[in-house]
Amino acid sequence: MAKAKILLLEDDANLNETVTEFLEDEGYEVVYTYDGYEAQDRLYESKFDLLLLDVNTPGIDGFNLLKEARENDVVAPAIFITSLDGVDDLERGFLSGCDDYLRKPFLLKELAIRIETLLRRGFFHEAKELISLGENIEYNTKSNEVLVNGVAQTLGNKESALFKLFMKHPDEVLSHERIYKELWDYDEDPSDTALRTYIKNIRKIIGKERVVSIKKQGYKFTSK
Repeated sequence: MAKAKILLLEDDANLNETVTEFLEDEGYEVVYTYDGYEAQDRLYESKFDLLLLDVNTPGIDGFNLLKEARENDVVAPAIFITSLDGVDDLERGFLSGCDDYLRKPFLLKELAIRIETLLRRGFFHEAKELISLGENIEYNTKSNEVLVNGVAQTLGNKESALFKLFMKHPDEVLSHERIYKELWDYDEDPSDTALRTYIKNIRKIIGKERVVSIKKQGYKFTSK
């Protein structure tokens, strides 16, 4: 399964290196940046599962970076890591669209717990690790695996991302354009043929009737 991808914005070189090495040891893929404009560029070049942002950074600051990202439909959960400890700063952080706020200095273990919690709940908003899809099929929100009779099924990176998107929006019609935006990076050409193949492979696991093709609109994952 694909590793969760994290965008890190931290201008302190030592802390940046420490956090990056720790998260990579924890199994995450980390794209690290040192200033707001660099982070802004990376943010729109790829899809991230979580944003980890310092606030007082060169270029655009973390608050404004996230505020603009939310206005441009970036929905990845975000954690601010900052030495700012005032209530007004906390309020501004959440108003700009963050999901959590961690004050420096912090324990790396605490950071890991907060990240894991957001990655699990950012898609499902519940603490359950296993979600039953019926017929002995389950989805593991921690490992992002589809289980049939307890056995993990093999999914490619984009198939896994597509399944997570379906799980995040059950019973909702997802347009082809929406899916292309979520699955393909800016420098990749979306492929309708590839998308149909991903849908076909997912249907083989959970049943054809669970992923409905809506003519000229897109696809819908049925939760029941």
